Amino acid sequence: MLTAKQHELLHFIQERLDASGISPSFEEMKEALGLKSKSGIHRLISALEERGFLRRLPNRARALEVLKVPDAAKPAVRDDRDNIVPLRKPAPAMRPIAANDIVEVPLHGKIAAGVPIEAFEDHNNLAVPAALLGSGEHYALEVSGDSMVEAGIFDGDYALIQKASTAREGDIVVALVDGQDATLKYFRREGRMIRLDPANSAYEPQRYPAERVIVQGRLSGLLRRYH
Repeated sequence: MLTAKQHELLHFIQERLDASGISPSFEEMKEALGLKSKSGIHRLISALEERGFLRRLPNRARALEVLKVPDAAKPAVRDDRDNIVPLRKPAPAMRPIAANDIVEVPLHGKIAAGVPIEAFEDHNNLAVPAALLGSGEHYALEVSGDSMVEAGIFDGDYALIQKASTAREGDIVVALVDGQDATLKYFRREGRMIRLDPANSAYEPQRYPAERVIVQGRLSGLLRRYH
């Protein structure tokens, strides 16, 4: 069951699709829903994605697609205070559209793509196209080093990281070693050991007892600036 705000946003996006085929921007969505910040819109979109009503199209910049509308046989939703409120009648058509907006994520300094360096402490923001981010909370790190070049990750790139404390075999992760050194590597398990693999034949894998390694996030995207 959707909250009133989730339904209102879905209906607003669908109305704009039917009228012009173009998605409202995050700023327009914020104004339409009377929210104070665009981060609230980002959370609503993520919630609609998780419930299967909306999805971002991975091969089109900042594109959204409405997948379904609330079941007409259930003509009510609950608002944020758990009160029953009526649904507005859904519009009939749904098309993929571009959502032109930028989200700011925390930029936490540099991450080593070589030997581990001291854990990041800087706290700034980085403007990121919303379509590059999936659900969940994200932050960005500036890549330092060349040990991941064969994975297309170069010195000076910005790694977009989804916060997570677990990883699957072969994920590229931010790994914190001994509570002070952070590195960007492929994650592997070898019995009770963790192996952090580079993507550069000039570097050797790093092996640590599992208790020395904490996963702090998984790579979800990259930004590159050209000078």
